[in-house]
Amino acid sequence: MKRPAVAVVVLWGALCLCFRTEATTAWDTLRQSAANWTSSLPCGDWDCDCEFKQPRGCCCVAGPLFQLEEATFKRMVSLWEGLSNLNEQIGEVTGGRHIAFAASMFPMSICFGPFTRNVSIPYQNISINQGNGYNPALGAFTAPRAGLYSFSYSVYSNMGPEGQRINHRIQLMKDGQVIASSWEDNREDSEDSATQTVLLQLRQGNQVYVELMLGKYICGDTKGYNSFSGFLVYPLTEP
Repeated sequence: MKRPAVAVVVLWGALCLCFRTEATTAWDTLRQSAANWTSSLPCGDWDCDCEFKQPRGCCCVAGPLFQLEEATFKRMVSLWEGLSNLNEQIGEVTGGRHIAFAASMFPMSICFGPFTRNVSIPYQNISINQGNGYNPALGAFTAPRAGLYSFSYSVYSNMGPEGQRINHRIQLMKDGQVIASSWEDNREDSEDSATQTVLLQLRQGNQVYVELMLGKYICGDTKGYNSFSGFLVYPLTEP
């Protein structure tokens, strides 16, 4: 029984060796035939000479990889240019939107007024002035660009002892035109306040300010309650 088994193993080994030898010979034959081929090979975008004649020292996908790299780089450049243009457009739209101011009168124990003419109220205690539209020397806001704006003002007066006459009237003005006003004239209230908020459509260069009317006065504002503020709601195109 041992002799037939040994014979089978020897025969199987011989067959495997023969198969490997034939496979190697067939591959070498195929490779030599390709190397000796003088006509064009159906390789598409691949480098057939590289594949069959110089396989050890040549990267056979160098050409396609280089083309892919070039295409990717060009695409990245195009995307970067598109993003840059978009960023510039966004900057043009939003760059002028940061317009806002808020100011108040400095605390005072005396009175502001009365005067013999209408006087712009000097809100010189500035807490914010984005866009630099508000001028504390004039007490006026000049629109840096056309748009819809929101403005608010508060007037406060404290006459102290009861029986003193409280008498104030202020006006929100746009280029000399009265937009809104608040007033108080009595001896019943020694302390009083009022607030107004309006929306105004402005062109670039329009001025908005608050003025105290002649003969009126604001007194005893020790907390700086008299204030004036505004901001751009959204820009508009000049007509």
